[in-house]
Amino acid sequence: MAAKPFHLGWFMNFTPDEWNDPFGAGGNPWTGDFYIEMAQALERACFDYIMIEDTLMVSDAYGGSFDVYLKHAMMAPKHDPSPLAALMSYATSKLGVVATMSTTFYPPFMLARLCSTLDHIARGRFGWNVVTSGEDGSAHNFGLDKLPEHDHRYDVADEYMDVVCQLWDSWAPDAVVLDRETGTYADASKVHAINFEGQYFRSRGPLNTVRSPQGRPTFVQAGGSPKGRNFAAKHADSIIATATGIEGMKEYRDDVRSKMLAHGRKPDECKVLFLVSPILASTDDEAQERRKVDANDPLFFEQALAGISSVTDIDFSQFDLDEPLPELTTNGERGSLDKFAQWGSGKTLRELVIDRIDRSIDLCGSPDTVAAKMGEVMEEVGGDGFLITAPNMRVSRRYVTEITEGLIPALQRRGLTRSSYTFDHLRGTLREF
Repeated sequence: MAAKPFHLGWFMNFTPDEWNDPFGAGGNPWTGDFYIEMAQALERACFDYIMIEDTLMVSDAYGGSFDVYLKHAMMAPKHDPSPLAALMSYATSKLGVVATMSTTFYPPFMLARLCSTLDHIARGRFGWNVVTSGEDGSAHNFGLDKLPEHDHRYDVADEYMDVVCQLWDSWAPDAVVLDRETGTYADASKVHAINFEGQYFRSRGPLNTVRSPQGRPTFVQAGGSPKGRNFAAKHADSIIATATGIEGMKEYRDDVRSKMLAHGRKPDECKVLFLVSPILASTDDEAQERRKVDANDPLFFEQALAGISSVTDIDFSQFDLDEPLPELTTNGERGSLDKFAQWGSGKTLRELVIDRIDRSIDLCGSPDTVAAKMGEVMEEVGGDGFLITAPNMRVSRRYVTEITEGLIPALQRRGLTRSSYTFDHLRGTLREF
């Protein structure tokens, strides 16, 4: 039986690359040149999409200070993903490009208009990563004392999705007629106000942008908490997932697909991509050597804990590395906290940090070894694919080359990933198989 192919995406930040490494891109990352080259490399490798993550603050979650984040260029500086998405889209022809925007801080009309514009520039390959934001530091930058409560943010986001979708539909697909005889650009009878009045939002509409090639952008979402999973199942075309181990991955995908059925959706309309960070080398032994970390290196643990502190809004500097974590709750990213903490495992904080290197599953070895493992995992889980990110979420030319020129050919030889594109639009690419 022929292998069933799976989908691939890439998760990145518009931050400095491996600036302090000999294999870093060097130069000025803010022109976008390096990331444009990266997008072109991913397109040659036939990835479904590249996703640009975003946050709206300089974190002080770790130790109550900006120091660690700015010293190591972690989470900051971080530039706006939307202009970079436009540049990447213009420099490619098949790769999907996804940008992160928050339902908590973007007015719905502004976001709908921006997404429509970007989908035109991308010729139907733009995706919106829907987030509600999870850091009080972001709230402070917009004049709020703190974020709304976690589950309430998803209630607001549900209505947000309703209003922006109505705005995108305010232009009929055939509204632009270009009738030169009558001098009519658009048929006014096919463009309508929406007069939306909800609990949280009001908008007259219509959009003042032409309907985009996909009608609406492709929706990407990372739903980890129960509320987040339900939101993703209701709206997403692709989900970023961080489940641990094959059983955890299978449970997550099965749960989301059952929730999609409850929302009246076909489960195959949404592709669940599991976050992974393959560690590659010419041989398995070499890869294992590259993977080793010094379990007593304070700098390694400082950076790792600062990262998880930022997304969960919990200061992990207060806990002993060699003791299990106490029970914790957060108004930040609950799914990320649960994934990291492995509640009930009895593991120390040091062990949890080391475990986090492997993310969903252990992918370490030669390209052939890792490709075979990825195929086995997808067969057991049932689908749908992987979202690759650098082990420290800071990309280098070397890592991009290892994936696109080493791992991808090994996957393609096994028939596990596509070797050419069939569809012009991102949603079609995701639903191809």
